[in-house]
Amino acid sequence: MDIADIATSEYVAVDVDERLGKIRSKFERENPKGLLVTDDGEYEGVITQKQLVQSHVEDDAKAGSMAQSAPKVERTDDVREVARVLVEGGTKVAPVFEAGRLWGIVTEDAILEAVLEHLDALTVSQIYTKDVVTVTEDTNVGQAINLLREHGISRLPVLDDDDGLLAGMVTRHDIVDIVIRDMDKSTRGERAGDIERVLDLPVYDEMSSPVATTTPDESVRDAVERMLENDYAGLVVTPEDDDRTVAGILTKTDVLRALTFTEEEHMDVQITNIKLLDTISRADIRERIEAVADKYQEMQVQHAHVRFHEHKEKLRGTPLIQCQIRLRTNKGQAAGSGEGYGADTAFRVAADKLQRNVLDKKGVRADEEYRGQLLRKLGEL
Repeated sequence: MDIADIATSEYVAVDVDERLGKIRSKFERENPKGLLVTDDGEYEGVITQKQLVQSHVEDDAKAGSMAQSAPKVERTDDVREVARVLVEGGTKVAPVFEAGRLWGIVTEDAILEAVLEHLDALTVSQIYTKDVVTVTEDTNVGQAINLLREHGISRLPVLDDDDGLLAGMVTRHDIVDIVIRDMDKSTRGERAGDIERVLDLPVYDEMSSPVATTTPDESVRDAVERMLENDYAGLVVTPEDDDRTVAGILTKTDVLRALTFTEEEHMDVQITNIKLLDTISRADIRERIEAVADKYQEMQVQHAHVRFHEHKEKLRGTPLIQCQIRLRTNKGQAAGSGEGYGADTAFRVAADKLQRNVLDKKGVRADEEYRGQLLRKLGEL
């Protein structure tokens, strides 16, 4: 399936000279997945809601200074490939080109709507994220923003201060909304103080409650259908009999990743923040992960997720990078993380840690098998 019938020529565009203050207002009024930035009708880049949370740029700044590149796709591109580039680009929208000219956009939601009927074959348990970043009710907005930035995520389940159970949800959209709302009320002279006041607010004051949830046994189709109908970007995963214990989270991005399964039901390597790759390529990363998996012949990698995060620290102009590798396999999950100056060094440190963890897992399994054999022999005596 290609995206010819999924993409749309209708999109929200702003000129490179548009003030950032007006762009923030557009996000508040229209809630687009992203805005295309153009210069005399020519594509320049995109501005996403994620950038607004991460940005300290003044309202008088121009759109051109905020525009970032997004993966360009053709109208005839395969839907699996487009899903992959959206995940790796960390964006919910991509510009669509035809014959070298900007034609329109394709969004995460449009892809999910198009493949909805095919998602019955998957259950939530097969694709949801188990490692969830959470906050408590008294966490302030400033701390929540830092967590969203650090982990590259869009939502934070809020836990009750007393019992640690699910109490609400705070999202990137919620935070953008309250910051814009406060900016609209303040004058230029008051703004600095008002922003500090907003950052000190507890997330309890702004979280959504009750929280939309799903269970591991629910079909992905049913879960996605509810997300699309209610404009949710994700659902908290809870046990069947307890809708306040957080077991994980299912996001639209998780579903897009699942679309990149091959016919052999193995997932391609997914890379978050692929723009940080310098002297290392996607092929290098895939080969190294395959080499690690080969050391444990019984382990089949169903999905590999490699995430890069750039720190502010630099050494001779090269930024300090954190790399996290997580494998979903038929033998459970394996992970490794590390830091280094440049993506290549960071990945190698993380891959070495991953290899040690895989070999440790292999050793534990070997010990268990030996123990089982010994007990069987004793039973025969």
